[in-house]
Amino acid sequence: MRIFASRVAAIAVGWSLAAAALAAPASVTVQPVKDLRADFIMGADVSMLDQLERNGGKFSDQNGERKDALQILRENGVNWIRLRLWHTPVNDSDVIENGRVISRRGDPKGGGNNDLATTIRLAKRAKAQGLKYLLDIHYSDFWVDPEKQDKPAAWRKLKGAELEQEVHRYTAQVMAALRNADAFPDMVQVGNELNGGMLWPDGKTWQANASEKIGGDAGFVALISQGIRAVREADPKRGTSERLKVAVHLANGGDNKLYRRVFDLFTQQGVDYDVIGLSFYPYYHGTIDDLRSNIDEISSRYGKEVAVLETAYAYTTADGDSWPNLFNAEMQKSGGYKASLQGQTSLVRDVIDAVAQVPGGRGLGVFYWEPDWIPVARSGWRTGEGNGWDNQAMFDTKGQALPSLAVFKRVHEAGTPQDVPQILAREPMKLNAYVGELWAPPETVTLPFSDDAQRPVFVQWEDVPAGKLAAPGHFSLFGEAVGKSVTLVAEVDVTPRRNLVDDSSFEKGTLEGWTVVGEAGVLSNERNPGNAHTGLHSLHYWRGESFRVELLRKFSGIKDGRYSLKAWAAGSGGEKSLQLFARDCGDGGPKTAAMGNTGWQKWKQYSVSGIQVSGGNCTVGVAIDGVTGNWGNVDDIEFLREDGAPAR
Repeated sequence: MRIFASRVAAIAVGWSLAAAALAAPASVTVQPVKDLRADFIMGADVSMLDQLERNGGKFSDQNGERKDALQILRENGVNWIRLRLWHTPVNDSDVIENGRVISRRGDPKGGGNNDLATTIRLAKRAKAQGLKYLLDIHYSDFWVDPEKQDKPAAWRKLKGAELEQEVHRYTAQVMAALRNADAFPDMVQVGNELNGGMLWPDGKTWQANASEKIGGDAGFVALISQGIRAVREADPKRGTSERLKVAVHLANGGDNKLYRRVFDLFTQQGVDYDVIGLSFYPYYHGTIDDLRSNIDEISSRYGKEVAVLETAYAYTTADGDSWPNLFNAEMQKSGGYKASLQGQTSLVRDVIDAVAQVPGGRGLGVFYWEPDWIPVARSGWRTGEGNGWDNQAMFDTKGQALPSLAVFKRVHEAGTPQDVPQILAREPMKLNAYVGELWAPPETVTLPFSDDAQRPVFVQWEDVPAGKLAAPGHFSLFGEAVGKSVTLVAEVDVTPRRNLVDDSSFEKGTLEGWTVVGEAGVLSNERNPGNAHTGLHSLHYWRGESFRVELLRKFSGIKDGRYSLKAWAAGSGGEKSLQLFARDCGDGGPKTAAMGNTGWQKWKQYSVSGIQVSGGNCTVGVAIDGVTGNWGNVDDIEFLREDGAPAR
């Protein structure tokens, strides 16, 4: 799981515990999933459970009867658990944040304190319940994810062959200890969210700056291969069709380019693995359709089984322990589901369905991440912090199972007509067209459904009335949702184009129409509503070393006159220079406006006015002269006539 502790602390949710979403559990509907293989994994990562219980956490079923949390999971259809393993989760120095000591050297790190002894306790309990389990070896003392892959403190001085040997020795030791404790795993994950490699810098595959020394692809392959070799050697069924499955896990489950890069490398280098594991959090990693497309393609391309090893969603935006939650109300914009019991249920059901429908029966299963992480004192992300995950658990704040937990069982059951999601009635949608320009209504629109999900629907629109785009005005356009027999209405405003920047909020997900000049890779279109001024997307910049870059757009054939350029910005601050600019506009020299970021989500609008265009041409954009670690976002860029007249 990718942890954003520094940003989580800045989020103010603003809901009270008396919110309706935390009231007595309500019923949910579940549409059955077809073609579920008999051994389909309905999994849950419960790595926090030992720490939660030691600090007083208790669990009950939906009837309020106190039970073992693992028993409740099993009764609701869960058949596997996942357990992360940290090397030595104890502080090797004081942890200081904002000038305050959060925990001392020698204290447990928190976040589950998932050492080998804890893992054995939980694994034995799972086996006693008849559950199988996936061992997730992090090769670190604490959280690792795409942004950090820290070595254990005990390995910090090891490099090259010594580090490779230690990976093999440690993995073999873990497997032997588990076998001796009658807690041998049923599948092993070697590394966690390895987008950029493991055990940095030796197994890191990307450079933060030109001077950073990394092991690159060769280092990554060498290290992960040693871990896999030790697992194979420990497997009593090695060499048979029943051998222990080895999974390799990346995050960003909707990013096919990422998966091709890593697994093409593994194919070329002959890395021995069985399962491609993915993290898929829809508020970060794209839509369900993005996930479907990726897992269908990679399972076929590599001939491997695929499994979603992490997914989750909120059942409320309320906060259970006064520690701000990772998932806030804004996340619903990109998540595609309402933060409700039904929305949580529908997300899990749809992820199960996506994996179950992978061609060739290669969809292995799904694990929900930490459904047990209820708000319990001294059981946070790390020692000294609270729980930023409680609204994504599948138990309420008092530990009672939510109706959504039964989704793992109910997807097997025969459905009823009431379980089929229906499009909800909605107000006419608002569309914009511009005088004299070609225009067509969108082929698909995203609509709310009765299961608290939003899904794209194809629409068959009537023809646009002749002459409606020739002059300013307004008209209604009717269409039908294909296959749904639902009539839709669009209210279309036809106006002269003033803002010459189409897709001014970057919602297309690309930088189409813009030109990047300078350091490659600094600028990107980021899909994250928490980093956007409006909508889901924004222009993002970051580099691990100093950089200079421009994003510019050249206009030609525009009407002469006075123009203004406007944009919103927010970010870390500290740039040598961050400017809006307009140049090559015909009369006078370049015009600029300095922008000054002061922090995450601290948005401010900047403008360059009095841009005199003559000759019909002008170039506008954003110029950044940054230092190491600078990051920021720019959104809602406007280039428009100051007198309000059409620009073309």
